[in-house]
Amino acid sequence: MRSSLAPGVWFLRAFSRDSWFRGFILLLTFLIYACYHMSRKPISIVKSRLHQNCSELVRPDNDTHDLNDTTWCSWSPFDKDDYKELLGAVDNAFLVAYAIGMFISGIFGERLPLRYYLSAGMVLSGLFTSLFGLGYFWNIHMLWYFVLIQICNGLVQTTGWPSVVTCVGNWFGKGKRGFIMGIWNSHTSVGNILGSLIAGVWVNQQWGLSFIVPGIITAVMGIVTFLFLIEYPEDVDCTPPQHHSDLEKERDNPEDPVNDPYSRRDSNVDIVASSSKEQGSEPAAISFLGALKIPGVIEFSLCLLFAKLVSYTFLYWLPLYIFNVAHFSAKEAGDLSTLFDVGGIIGGIMAGLISDYTNGRATTCCIMLILAAPMNTTSAVFPVMLIICGVLVNGPYALITTAVSADLGTHESLKGNAKALSTVTAIIDGTGSIGAALGPLLAGLISPTGWNNVFYMLISADILACLLLCRLVYKEILAWKMSRSRSSG
Repeated sequence: MRSSLAPGVWFLRAFSRDSWFRGFILLLTFLIYACYHMSRKPISIVKSRLHQNCSELVRPDNDTHDLNDTTWCSWSPFDKDDYKELLGAVDNAFLVAYAIGMFISGIFGERLPLRYYLSAGMVLSGLFTSLFGLGYFWNIHMLWYFVLIQICNGLVQTTGWPSVVTCVGNWFGKGKRGFIMGIWNSHTSVGNILGSLIAGVWVNQQWGLSFIVPGIITAVMGIVTFLFLIEYPEDVDCTPPQHHSDLEKERDNPEDPVNDPYSRRDSNVDIVASSSKEQGSEPAAISFLGALKIPGVIEFSLCLLFAKLVSYTFLYWLPLYIFNVAHFSAKEAGDLSTLFDVGGIIGGIMAGLISDYTNGRATTCCIMLILAAPMNTTSAVFPVMLIICGVLVNGPYALITTAVSADLGTHESLKGNAKALSTVTAIIDGTGSIGAALGPLLAGLISPTGWNNVFYMLISADILACLLLCRLVYKEILAWKMSRSRSSG
């Protein structure tokens, strides 16, 4: 008879199996959201191709435009003097639809199987991205077509963020969450870089392929998601994470700011989750107002509004700025703009590490935002400065949308009800998406008066984001002081 394995061997086997599945989910969700961002990026690369200075180009032999036509090389309707406003309208169609849809998406995400919800969203997103590019091959010159496609794409892309954050939150507990999610959140920058490089291959020839190729890749990834995504560790007999290892201690002393720097003495959010736990029933999904009552949700949501305003202004307008100011080609401007996203990868990891070490999410965001403000005017087209600016701008954005959202979505006041994670994530990112819509819109309206005015707008946004975190920064400082006095005592 074969002897039974020692308990330590069983532990190692279980640990190894859990680790492999967690690593797989982390990689899969990384690729999923990288594809979402990859499909968003081509529009910023193709902008400089839609409106060009035709006097610097040689007419092809088969050109059918009038000889006196000075806009023969541009793509109608973006060949007029108001092309910046029209391009801003196309950007805003996507971003406004995304912002509105995000508040609804989290509610659906809690009530539908994530695998179906996410894979359907990816396939549809790939379809609409490809339809935008097909406008080139179908010779479409109507503004409403591009705006309508962007609206549809913005709505279906809201399926992505709440779903992947919820899935990762289901698999990973609170310990070192900032570092893990800092690395994981580099999918945003990786997707932007891939989107820029892929779009740059065809931007000077058949620019429609700059959209079609990323769209096909996104749709294929949606099929992979349907086949392989695992929503809960329990679905494959893995050990679920411990979101609150010190939950009982926190309940014994709920007013202790060391345990929770974001706690409020008047918080009544406990009621929201407690009723759903009665009689061992499955936790009910939290309401929208109930999620807003979680301490810290409103402050971080409003902070993200201004942080995303800055980040998305760079995302959508940086290649065109480089094209106009440095007089690079469309491909060179797109390639240089990827350095901002390289900085974003570094910034997300740095913010996660620092916030884990200091236990100060708000303080980390505030310091990086303060440092980012003057960088917005000096980054211009200098490679090193672009990287540093990417670090400081995307660091707080990455931290709030990942570790902070997951922390608040599994807040101890919810009594272990992780059903709130999708709604909290949608509220925070949805509010941030309002800023993401405002940034490119304002940039399109302000840039005709001078690019310096756009940078002043970005500095103001960084300062407002810092001010919104003052209360939480103060509470974190109090928590550090109390922790030091306890350790010294």
